[in-house]
Amino acid sequence: MTFARPGAARATAPRLHWLLLSVMLVVLAVVLLVNGLVKAQFGADHRVAPPTRADTVPDIVRSGRPILDLRHGTARTYAVPDHTIVLTFDDGPDPVWTPRIVEVLERHRVPATFFVVGNLASQHPDLVRRIHEAGSELGIHTFTHPDLAYVPGWRRELELSQTQLAVAAATGRTSSLVRPPYSSAAEAIDDTGWPAIRELGNTGYVTVLTTHDTQDWARPGVDEIVRHAIPENGDGAVVLMHDAGGDRSQTVEALDRLIPELRSRGYRFATVGDVVGEDVTAPATRAERLRGDVLLLLVRGSTAATSVLAVLVGLTGALVVLRLLLLIALARRHARRHNATRRFGRGRPPVTEPVSVIVPAYNEAACIARTVRSLAASDHPVEVIVVDDGSTDGTAEAARDLQLPGVTVFRRPNGGKPAALNTGIAQAEHDLIVMMDGDTVFGPDTVRRLVQPFADPGIGAVAGNTKVANRGGLLGAWQHIEYVVGFNIDRRAYDVLQCMPTVPGAVGAFRRRALSEAGGVSDDTLAEDTDLTMAISRAGWRIVYEPDAVARTEVPTGLGELWRQRYRWSYGTIQSMWKHRRAVFEPGRSGRFGRLGLLHLALFQVALPLLAPLMDVFLVYGLLFLDPVRTVAGWLLLVLSQLAAGVYACRLDGEPMRGLWLLPLQQLVYRQLMYAVVIQSIVTALTGIRLRWQKLHRLGEAGAGPGDGSRAAARARARP
Repeated sequence: MTFARPGAARATAPRLHWLLLSVMLVVLAVVLLVNGLVKAQFGADHRVAPPTRADTVPDIVRSGRPILDLRHGTARTYAVPDHTIVLTFDDGPDPVWTPRIVEVLERHRVPATFFVVGNLASQHPDLVRRIHEAGSELGIHTFTHPDLAYVPGWRRELELSQTQLAVAAATGRTSSLVRPPYSSAAEAIDDTGWPAIRELGNTGYVTVLTTHDTQDWARPGVDEIVRHAIPENGDGAVVLMHDAGGDRSQTVEALDRLIPELRSRGYRFATVGDVVGEDVTAPATRAERLRGDVLLLLVRGSTAATSVLAVLVGLTGALVVLRLLLLIALARRHARRHNATRRFGRGRPPVTEPVSVIVPAYNEAACIARTVRSLAASDHPVEVIVVDDGSTDGTAEAARDLQLPGVTVFRRPNGGKPAALNTGIAQAEHDLIVMMDGDTVFGPDTVRRLVQPFADPGIGAVAGNTKVANRGGLLGAWQHIEYVVGFNIDRRAYDVLQCMPTVPGAVGAFRRRALSEAGGVSDDTLAEDTDLTMAISRAGWRIVYEPDAVARTEVPTGLGELWRQRYRWSYGTIQSMWKHRRAVFEPGRSGRFGRLGLLHLALFQVALPLLAPLMDVFLVYGLLFLDPVRTVAGWLLLVLSQLAAGVYACRLDGEPMRGLWLLPLQQLVYRQLMYAVVIQSIVTALTGIRLRWQKLHRLGEAGAGPGDGSRAAARARARP
């Protein structure tokens, strides 16, 4: 994998990967839709209204004869001859119970008619073939088992045709027999159900109803099932039983008793085709078999893919929860240690030496004055170095016009933020160097608190606490939640684990020696702050987080600017990870950073964003095809865990919790945007597309919060 230098010319927008992602989304949607239909997980699907009048139903149809042939424009019905039994089984095939029922039928040499559900037939074509080869008949019981009286015509046609294709692929034949789900005896046909039955006849189907419902679906006991199946006075009957839909052990046992009992009473066994007097199946055409094979292949593929996706979703959910618990535990440990430091001190004299603060600025005229004033109001001795990186909006003039003591303004041709920072480092007079962004505002105590950890000579850099200044709008509020709950909690955990990957460019402090050993600020990546932090860790320095060193920064207010900013961050982080990948195999502090920090980033900032959208996809899938209540409950549980983490994070950071009510919406909308950014960054990295620095439009809304102020104005020192 190779990465281009960020200074390269801007490339054309990478359209190909968007096309690839769109195709992948369509394929995923098709896979889940097919699997949802195949699994028939629509919840309770039953008659939605009670029986109505039967004024439009012909008398011959309601005469009680269970077999209705409406194929030729006129109603023709068939009764089962006396002392004849047609055994029928609905709702299969089932991999457990269908083979056992077929075995009983084969042992007694009795044929039956199986009305198969298409989604099960497509999953178990071998069972459909077994039924056919055993000498029993096959009929259609729709694909997903809906009540045909309450579905539109297009869906009725689809339910029947797809089931036919499954049967054709399994047996090479099609069937003209159909049994509508939830149907019973002919006498029960009413004005609501009659149009669907009439349409079945017009489509070429013979409708098979029942005369004796064994009610085996209710598991009333073997004796009751047998009793319900035996006709009175030697009448012929179509007996309804089930070979799927739950525990059918009573059905199997009852069938094994029923057949000898009926034979002892002089009954013979027949199929629907025997009663009608014709072969109710026909050879499938080549096209039907081909389409059936495609259906089975699609079903197998979607079932396998969905199973894999379900495992990935489970793993992703577990990773999210485990990471959340780990971060909270580590953040709690950091907070206790930090509170102890506040109470008892660091065991070393406080750091009072002067600090050089470097402010790289490019077209920051809207906010540079506030930034510089906040530094001038610092309660720690500082020199302020503003490096104007070829601005065209008067940034340098705005800084000079403040005429504040200790403020130096440099101008240089535009060369990028790393070059501006290196210029500032070269001009800095002190060994402790603070770097900040031109759109960020410090509090009076920010610098002092930020440099106190340098009392420990092993500390090479300190990350400060970045807060969102312009959090008024919805996008700003979401980013505020992200900063408090995400970034700052993460930094507490990284501090405890001693594997800090990023000292934020908005507020960070460094030893000059650490910067020198890291080779200065590199322009190898678009995330120079992450690259620099990793280089300092690999040089053997420890990097810590100081939550009391607060800086307020301006965040993007539009989706386009937010996308460009996060795209640069994400892509730059991936570049930095690749650049410092050898740290995983190195000894000492560098290896600790590599094996903890880099692997954590790879798992939770690269792999997890690739998988996490599946959780939201499965949320929609669950609402459509699974139990909606359980689906929503699972999602709410995840949101509540995030909310609990948010409450704790706000408590640690001293932030009000009223903004957390936006967190559920953030999970549904904002989080998806961030995932898309990461996915695009990964694809961009893999394809080697070159990017340039993305400059954001600033409004100058940052403020330092309570305690912000400025010192008396004086003439600024200016150097050419």
